[in-house]
Amino acid sequence: MTTNTRAHPPVVSPETWLADRKALLAEEKELTKQRDRVNAKRRRLPMVKLEKTYRFEGPDGETSLLDLFEGRPQLIVYHFMFAPEWDNGCSGCTGLVNALGNLSLLGDRDTTFALISRAPLAKLEAYKARHQWTLPWVSSFGRDFNYDFHVSLDASVAPVQYNYRDQSSSNGQDQQSTAGERHGMSVFFRIDDDVFHTYSTYARGCEGLTDAYSLLDLTPYGRQEDFEDSPPGWPQRPTYG
Repeated sequence: MTTNTRAHPPVVSPETWLADRKALLAEEKELTKQRDRVNAKRRRLPMVKLEKTYRFEGPDGETSLLDLFEGRPQLIVYHFMFAPEWDNGCSGCTGLVNALGNLSLLGDRDTTFALISRAPLAKLEAYKARHQWTLPWVSSFGRDFNYDFHVSLDASVAPVQYNYRDQSSSNGQDQQSTAGERHGMSVFFRIDDDVFHTYSTYARGCEGLTDAYSLLDLTPYGRQEDFEDSPPGWPQRPTYG
């Protein structure tokens, strides 16, 4: 007789499981309602008019932030971590983009999605071709866009415009002086030729880009990352390791 030493949830009767499952279901429903309340508040956030005309390098030459809307009123930008000196893009960002499904629903709702990175366009194009991606991806190399939206943090090129907080920081301190790159998402709104910034989020705020995390959240082992409150013996690894 073999003994399985792998950590696992306790084994109970169907009746006990059903009672516990119903108790958890009540909390899940409250979580859904809370998410709806937060989303409703997000839709009511004010917006800031951008006074700068941000320009990038794209496959067809120089392009602007306004051009990235492709005529639609809403634009979602994923700040893909790819520093100019790197030979490859961030593995975590790569996994997120690989996990994206069919985004045609965005276009149906008058919304455009694009990637922006600080690496030169040639590196982005080569990486994009290697992964067979078709999403719009432009370079902010030599420009201050990444610094203004707090995803390039060495502050050596331009001052920041906004004072966002790092959502991954436990003490909520401003992280703008920390060297390096980080990923994030920013949302913009267009009224004629005027562009407005409505929202930005960083670190775990971007995890909704992929369904993989949501699927793992349903399993006994969860995401297997060290920020999670899991029983002793559960497999875990550094969240950003």
